[in-house]
Amino acid sequence: MKVLNDQQVGLFLVAASTSRYKSLYYLAITTRMRFSELRGLCWPDMDWIKGTITVSRQIQDIPGKGMLSGVLKTHAGTRQILLGEKSLNELRDQQQRIEEDKLKAGTNWRENDLIFPSNIGAPFSKSHLQKDFAKTLRDANLPRIRFHDLRHTAATLMLQEGVHPKIVQERLGHADINLTLNTYSHVLPDLQLEAAEKLDRLLE
Repeated sequence: MKVLNDQQVGLFLVAASTSRYKSLYYLAITTRMRFSELRGLCWPDMDWIKGTITVSRQIQDIPGKGMLSGVLKTHAGTRQILLGEKSLNELRDQQQRIEEDKLKAGTNWRENDLIFPSNIGAPFSKSHLQKDFAKTLRDANLPRIRFHDLRHTAATLMLQEGVHPKIVQERLGHADINLTLNTYSHVLPDLQLEAAEKLDRLLE
C-alpha cells in the first residue's frame, strides 16, 4: 500500500485538471469507491436533491471473458454515499463533458447512461485510464502508485482527520469494521498518540 499525503493529493488534482478523467479522480478520492464501482456508476444512481450517490454495481475486466457488468458481491458493498458540494459540481461538469462527447460522436454514440463513459458512451478502457493516471502522477512529480491506492489514500486521510472508523468502514463498503482497522493499522498509533495528548491537555 502506498498513499499520498494531503499536499500531494492537491498536486495530483491540479495536474488532473486537463484530463477527461478529472471528475472520476476527484470522486475516487472523496468517495473511496473502487475502480470497478466508479466504472459501473449510472446517472439514475444520483439523487441530486439529497446529494447522494448509490453504489450497487460494478464493471470488471475478467480474463478470458472480457468486460462484465454485475451487482456487488456483498450487502455492505451496496451503499449510499453522501457527496460534498465540490463533488456534486464535479458531476455537473461531467454531465457537460458527456454532452460534448455526444455531439462529437454523433451516430457512433452508444447510450449506456454511464456517469464515466468512454468518448462514445461505452465503458471506458481500463488501460486508457491507467495510462492517463500514470501521466497525471508524472506531471505532478509524484511517486508512482496504483489507482487503487487513491482509495487507501482517502481512507488514511479520513482517519488522520479524526473521522470515526465506523464512518470510514461504511464509505469504503467493508463488511466488517475489523477489516478497516486491520487494513489501516498504520494510522492507529498516530491517532492513539493524538488522543493521549488531547486527554493530557484536558487534565492540565
